[in-house]
Amino acid sequence: MSACGGPIRVAANPVAAPPACLPCRLGRKDGVAAGETHSTGETHRAIEATFRIERARLIAGLARMTRSVDRAEELAQDALLVALSEWPRTGVPDKPGAWLMAVAKRRAIDALRRDRMRMRKHEEIAHAQDDRVDDADVVAALDDDLGDELLGLIFTACHPMLSRDARAALTLRVVGGLTTDEIARAFLSSEATIAQRIVRAKKAIARAGLTFAVPRGPERAARLSSVLEVIYLIFNEGYAATAGDDLIRPGLCLEAQRLGRMLAGLVPGDAPEAAEVFGLLALMELQASRLGARTGPDGAFIPLTEQDRARWDPLLVRHGLDALSRAEALAGEGAGTGDARGPYVLQAALAACHARAGRAADTDWPRIAALYDRLRTVMPSPVVELNRAIAHSMAFGPEAGLRLVDAIADIAALRHYAPLPAARGDFLFRAGRLAEARSAFEAAAGLTRNARERAFLLARADACA
Repeated sequence: MSACGGPIRVAANPVAAPPACLPCRLGRKDGVAAGETHSTGETHRAIEATFRIERARLIAGLARMTRSVDRAEELAQDALLVALSEWPRTGVPDKPGAWLMAVAKRRAIDALRRDRMRMRKHEEIAHAQDDRVDDADVVAALDDDLGDELLGLIFTACHPMLSRDARAALTLRVVGGLTTDEIARAFLSSEATIAQRIVRAKKAIARAGLTFAVPRGPERAARLSSVLEVIYLIFNEGYAATAGDDLIRPGLCLEAQRLGRMLAGLVPGDAPEAAEVFGLLALMELQASRLGARTGPDGAFIPLTEQDRARWDPLLVRHGLDALSRAEALAGEGAGTGDARGPYVLQAALAACHARAGRAADTDWPRIAALYDRLRTVMPSPVVELNRAIAHSMAFGPEAGLRLVDAIADIAALRHYAPLPAARGDFLFRAGRLAEARSAFEAAAGLTRNARERAFLLARADACA
């Protein structure tokens, strides 16, 4: 997160509300077609709401069974169609997830039997499980290995051999359940581009022969960083959109938070890497608590120091601070073993400094500066150096910030990075060097691709006149 508290376009939030039922998508008013009763339409909506909840679990188990994300998605969709046909007559079963899994696995086995080219695969699966798949078998399987199967799907979708964009799109598709159209609108891309990105990612996974298993030991810790990176990438694009007319895209933030909570529930609490998982969850919860205060009624950007803190979400703040306490306990913070906090735990601690300040004037900037001094050793990067300069300017005055920002001004990665001249403009403004500040703000406005951010920077430039 940035020192000032910051780190798709979704017309209708795909995360906060369940998707339209299948009859609605077929153009039936209120989800009820001729010959259907209203209760049937309600059943269809209940079925699809259940499917959305169970979808990732289904795909996880089926992908491990078939070694194919595409086939797993097809089988899950087939199970949904069977449910839409049978449940309105028989009622929703007590264990709908187990019922859907049983149907999908039966279909998978039937398809393997019919396909001679997959006979060897069928024999392997037949040795591993009884062909007679019933609900009790599936319930036992879900209770036994569900966590590993879902976690395996997440690790596979976020495999580091894939590009960051491909990992994000595939994770939102197979784990989050978003459609390609929803992902495309969220990232301001075309549906064809997103679809191609997902197809290429699936083909790469198939070519690599990945088993959808959870990596163990040192490999799991190494691979986890890729998973956390993807989830935070999704969150950041929602928290501070890189392009477009909207400053924030809450749907993406909500989806990233949901993935973070899911991951926190799957990673063993005593695993060494659990601290960073809870650190990321704490960071997202704390930053999301400020979403409602980041923009005005007209959508204009409101900087952290000017936000109405009464509009911060107290429930998310509490959840974030609780997750941070657990993360720091897992990292051994304060246990006499030195500061073992990783980058996400440290960034969550930074966010907590803002969350605990009742007023902007109460912010503990020296502590924030010290945390950035620590973060730069754990996660060295030009962006961390820039945020450290901002923190030092707030803690020790604008001249301290100018010295640090001038030292990194020539780094190639920051050359076209709008926050660099924006930060320098703020330091110069606070130092009374208004003409230089105006030039810096105008330069920053010329670099950003976000319309709201550009308007904010130009307004600051005008204030220097």
